[in-house]
Amino acid sequence: MKPVDIKQLAGARLRVRGQVQGVGFRPMVWKLAQQHCLRGMVRNDADGVLIKVWGEESSLCAFIKQLPTHCPPLARIDSLETTHMPIEGAEIPADFSIVHSEHGDAHTGVVPDAATCAHCLTDISDTNNRRYRYAFTNCTHCGPRLSIIRRIPYDRANTSMAVFELCPRCASEYHDPTDRRFHAQPTACPDCGPGLWLSTGSVKHSNESLAKTGQDDIARAATLLRQGAILAIKGLGGYHLACDATNAEAIQRLRQRKKRPAKPFALMATNLAMIENYCYVSTSEAELLQSTAAPVVLLKMRHTDRLPQAIAPAQHNLGFMLPYSPLHHLLLREMARPLVMTSGNIGGNPQCIDNDQAERELAGIADGFLHHNRDILNRVDDSVARVIDGRMRMLRRARGYAPASLPLPQGFAHNVEVLAFGAELKNTFCLLKDGQAVLSQHMGGLENAATLCDYEHNLALYQQLFSHRPLLLAVDAHPEYLSGKLGRQRAEEAEEQALTLIEVQHHHAHIASCLAENNWPLQQDDNRQVLGVCLDGLGYGDDGDLWGGEFLLTNYRHCQRVGSLQAVAMPGGAQAMRQPWRNTWAQLRQLAPWVQLQGQYHDLPLMRFLADKPLDTLDSMVHKGVNAPLASSCGRLFDAVAAAVGICREQAQYEGQAAIELEALVTTELLAQQHAHAYPFAIIADQKHIMANSQPLPRLHSNKMWRALLSDLQQDTDIAVIAARFHLGLSVGIVDMVEHINRLTATGNGAAFQEVALSGGVFQNRVLFEQVSRQLEAAGYHVLSHSQVPTNDGGISLGQAVIALAKQMQANSNSQRASFPDRPEKRICV
Repeated sequence: MKPVDIKQLAGARLRVRGQVQGVGFRPMVWKLAQQHCLRGMVRNDADGVLIKVWGEESSLCAFIKQLPTHCPPLARIDSLETTHMPIEGAEIPADFSIVHSEHGDAHTGVVPDAATCAHCLTDISDTNNRRYRYAFTNCTHCGPRLSIIRRIPYDRANTSMAVFELCPRCASEYHDPTDRRFHAQPTACPDCGPGLWLSTGSVKHSNESLAKTGQDDIARAATLLRQGAILAIKGLGGYHLACDATNAEAIQRLRQRKKRPAKPFALMATNLAMIENYCYVSTSEAELLQSTAAPVVLLKMRHTDRLPQAIAPAQHNLGFMLPYSPLHHLLLREMARPLVMTSGNIGGNPQCIDNDQAERELAGIADGFLHHNRDILNRVDDSVARVIDGRMRMLRRARGYAPASLPLPQGFAHNVEVLAFGAELKNTFCLLKDGQAVLSQHMGGLENAATLCDYEHNLALYQQLFSHRPLLLAVDAHPEYLSGKLGRQRAEEAEEQALTLIEVQHHHAHIASCLAENNWPLQQDDNRQVLGVCLDGLGYGDDGDLWGGEFLLTNYRHCQRVGSLQAVAMPGGAQAMRQPWRNTWAQLRQLAPWVQLQGQYHDLPLMRFLADKPLDTLDSMVHKGVNAPLASSCGRLFDAVAAAVGICREQAQYEGQAAIELEALVTTELLAQQHAHAYPFAIIADQKHIMANSQPLPRLHSNKMWRALLSDLQQDTDIAVIAARFHLGLSVGIVDMVEHINRLTATGNGAAFQEVALSGGVFQNRVLFEQVSRQLEAAGYHVLSHSQVPTNDGGISLGQAVIALAKQMQANSNSQRASFPDRPEKRICV
C-alpha cells in the first residue's frame, strides 16, 4: 500500500445484502480494494457483508461503482447501502484485510448448491493436479451449500465439512485471498477430505476380479453399470438409483424393484452433444442445462427408438440433466452413455441421505452402493424445468434454486416476518423477511409421514438460518391439509407471543404467487385488479365446494369468483383421482339419461367398458351426495377425456399421468391441421350461484365438447386428432370466458382488467398454455405467468405469504397503526 496523506482520504461504510456469502465475494472485494490502493476491511456477518474502506475519493468512488459489475458467478447483490465515514478520529488500517465472520441474527441469503465450475473440471481432469479424479473437488464458484449447512454464518465449522481438518496445502489455499478456494468451506483434497467407496456385497459379480484390474471405485461402479447392475449413488442432496439408460432389461428391473411401473425416469448425460443425440435442444434449453443450477430439463425426443421406451412410457419428452458434481462427471466419462438417475427412495418416501438408511431401505432395489462420508445434512432433490413459449418454467424448485430469495414487489412492508406453510402436495413453505421471499426446496406430499418429518426439519432449519421469528402465519383454508393443521397448532400453542393466523383460499394463493413473481405492485387503494385463470386438480373453495377451474377477479387482498368450469361429481372422492374412468362416467351422465347414452353409443368400447362397472352404486352415491363431491376441476376434465380415448382408463399410476399422456399425443402439425375443428364449449349462467354483483356465475360447460368427441370415437378418429381438438377447444373456451367476464364486470371506466394471470398445475401443459397465452395476447391482454416459481402447488406458499402480509397491512392501516406491532394484542383469523 503506497503512503497516502490521511487528510486526502475519504471513508465509506458499505452494507451489501443478497447472495454474498460462500461465493467468493470477500476475495473479490479484497482484490478490487488492492487494485484501487484502498485501506480497510471486509467481513461476513448476519446481515450479509460489511465493508469499511478508506482511500482517495476518486479511487473510492471507482471501487463502489465496480462492486456490482465484478460479482463472482454465484453472487447476487440485492442492495448496496453506502454511508460516509468521517476521517477524523478513525482508526484507519495500513492495508485492506478480510476479517473473521460475526455472528448475530441472520438477514442474508444462503446460496443454493451449485454445479461444478469449469476450473474445477480442469483440476479433476489434469493428471498433474493433486485433485486429479477427486470426486469432492470444489471452490467458491461451485459445490455443496444448502445440503451441508447447519447454521449461518456460512463457515466450515457450521457445515458437515467441520469433521475434515484441512491439510497444510488446502489450508494455504483456504487462507489466501488470491486463491479460488479462499474460504471455500467444503474445499478438500484426497489427503484431507471426504472419500467414497463401492459396496457391492449383493452384486453377482466377482469383486476380487474387479479389484485386480487396479480400477478405482468410480471406474468399478461404471463397469457394474455397463454390466446391467442397478447402483444407489450418493450425490449432493441425496441418493440416486442409477442404471444404464440403454439397457432395457436393467430399466425394467429397476421399475419392478422400485414399484414404479409408469412414471418417467430422469436421465443424466455426459455432455450436451450426448443429449442432442436423443433430443432436440434449443438455445434456451442448452443454457438451462448448462447453468449453475443444472436442473432436469424436459426435452422433445429427436428419435423414439434410440433409448428404451420404458424410460418414459407414452411420452414424447425425456428429462435430461448434465453432471453437476465431480463424482457425476467422473462416472459419466467412464460410461460414455447416458444413465437413468432417479430418486433413491421407496414407497413415495423422500430420498435417502444417510449411508445406513440407504443400505437398509434400498437393499431390495440396488445391487450395490457408491457411498461417501460427507454427510448430507439437508435433503435437496433435483429441480425440474421446461421451456414453454420461449421461457424457462419451473416445475420442481429444489437443488440449484432453493433457498435463493425473490424480492417482494413494491408496496409490501419490509419489517414484517411471515411464515406460509404451503399446500398438501408438492409442498414448499415460504418465509418473508426484509423485503425478500424465501421459498424452501420441494418436499412432496405431506400425507407421507417421512415427508412430513422432513418438512418439519426444514422448517426449523430455515427459521434458524434466517433468524426468522414470524408474527404472521399463513395456511391454506382447507381444514384437513396437514400443513394447515401444523400452522394452526403453532398459533394455538404460542406462549411467548400471540401469532396472527390468516387462512388463504387455495386458488387465490395460486394467482397471488404469479403476481408476486411478476413484480406486480401492492396498491393501497386496491383499485387495480387482474383476472386470474387458475386451472388445477382440486382446491378448497370459499363455498366449501371443491374448485379447480376458476376465473378470479383479484389482487393481493381481494378475490371474487367470477367464472368457473362446470361442476361435476367425483364419484368415490379421492378414488376418482386414481381411476380416470369414474370422471368420464360422471361427465357423460351430464349429457342425458344413461340408458339413452347406452343406446346411442352402444358400439363404443368405452361404453362396453363402463357397462362392467358398478354404475348403479355410483349413481346412488351421486344422487345422495355421499362420497361424490361436486368439483369444477380442470384436472379431472383432462382425466375424463384421456380415459374416454383409452389412456389410463382403468388406473393412473402417478399424479397427472392421464393428462400428461394426452398432451403427448398432440403435435404442432396436428394443432395447425385441426384448428378449424376445435371442440365447442359453452358458457352457461349458473342460476344457483349468484355473484356479488347479483348476476349468476358463468360456467364453462363441456356437454357440446363431449357430443363431438363421442361422434369422433364412433367414426374411429385417431385419438391424437381427438386430443388436439380437445386442447384447441378448451383453449378457445377459456379465452371466450375471459372476454365474457370482462364484458360482464366492465365498469363505467371501461374494462375491469387488462392483465390476465395464468396459474395452476394444468398450465404445466405446454399445448394448453401456449394456445391460451397467445390467444389472450392477440386479444390485447397482458398475460402474467410463472417462470422461477412453479405454477403447480409448489408455488402456493409464496401466494399465501404475500396475501397474508397484504391483508395484515390493510388491517393495521384500518386501525390507524403505522407499522406492524411488535406484539399483537390478540390472535385473529382473516
